Amino acid sequence: MIVARNIHKYYDKLEVLKGVDLQIKKGEIVSIVGASGAGKTTLLQILGTLDKPSVENGTDLFINGQSILGMQDRELSKFRNLNLGFIFQFHQLLPEFTALENVCIPAFIAGKKPAEVEADAKKLLDYLNLSHRYSHKPSELSGGEQQRVAVARALINKPAVIFADEPSGNLDTASAENLHQLFFQLRDEFDQTFVIVTHNEDLADMADRKLVMIDGKISNQEILAH
Repeated sequence: MIVARNIHKYYDKLEVLKGVDLQIKKGEIVSIVGASGAGKTTLLQILGTLDKPSVENGTDLFINGQSILGMQDRELSKFRNLNLGFIFQFHQLLPEFTALENVCIPAFIAGKKPAEVEADAKKLLDYLNLSHRYSHKPSELSGGEQQRVAVARALINKPAVIFADEPSGNLDTASAENLHQLFFQLRDEFDQTFVIVTHNEDLADMADRKLVMIDGKISNQEILAH
């Protein structure tokens, strides 16, 4: 599903990632933990094609069998839209649009038929217990509801991989627990792959595998028994 080899990232002379090697299987939930500044979010952004690695000998990134580093920007944008979903700490919903409209946006960008997109978006919102919130704007939703709308938006194009960066960092304990359970429910139902950067130890320990990053490298990988 994801194969990353010799991933480096420099910002000027600062080396943030120092040769990361990583493989993630289809349907696997992987958590990435580590202190602030360890390189977790940088790695997530590169794996999610939102940023590019500093290419060195042996640097490679494959997602779903496709080589990412050779793609031109337009091709990469299309690949990202159709194959990858993103959930951030701050939901990044557009305030002027309703919950339903926010969910539809990635599918509209992909050129899908509006009637089909709206039907799919409603199914997702229903699945996430938000059928009574179609027409509400983000300011009219609770924090947990906003994040579930963001999850629906990440799912609308049926992506193979969902990348989440501190997805529950802005939620109260109950909402965070509900969101964490939702990820595993989605994996079991749709066989999607999740890569989650988190400081939440409970979420990290729920994953199939926990990667610990220290100073730009993966220091160890812990396979968790459930």
